[in-house]
Amino acid sequence: MTQDMPTPDPSRTEYDKLQADEWFRYRAGPELADMQRATLARLRDLNGRYYEDPEGSTRALSELVGECGPGLDFRPPVYLEYRERVRFGANVFINANLMIVGSGTVTIGDNALIGPDARFYTVNHVLDVELRREGWERGLPITLEADVWLGGSVVICPGVTIGRGSVVGAGSVVTRDVPPGVVVAGNPARVIKEI
Repeated sequence: MTQDMPTPDPSRTEYDKLQADEWFRYRAGPELADMQRATLARLRDLNGRYYEDPEGSTRALSELVGECGPGLDFRPPVYLEYRERVRFGANVFINANLMIVGSGTVTIGDNALIGPDARFYTVNHVLDVELRREGWERGLPITLEADVWLGGSVVICPGVTIGRGSVVGAGSVVTRDVPPGVVVAGNPARVIKEI
């Protein structure tokens, strides 16, 4: 497995590197921890008041993320690390316990159905042990095209795109791109049939 290597650049902040989808050191950028804490506080609030005010909580979540189309429907709790890196299309349904970890951009297309306990892991750490100890990481994008359905407890790994209209079976771990119009399942997920 080939992996490009991080290079220190003290002329730029860790946030600047994150925004450019480059290697950065989370622990070296205190602004990143502050951003996460602020996001978690807002999520705690909107997750907690969902049961008294589902419309207000949904509006708060749609305003919290980087982009959100109309018709969002979610069940709490939702956990996001970098809210501005998350994009929801129109008419997205998110069941309970969605977790999006890491700084990679996550795009969830129109009419997607996200089962409970879905996990989107965008973070990629450097393979070299010494550099990993220094805290280097890089976010890779995850994209769900329109009309994708994820079953419960699905894990999506960094850099994966799931093609339009495809279905991912419950409990699957998706480690590579999924073509449009198929059903995948397993660990690692494999195509089991065309739709």
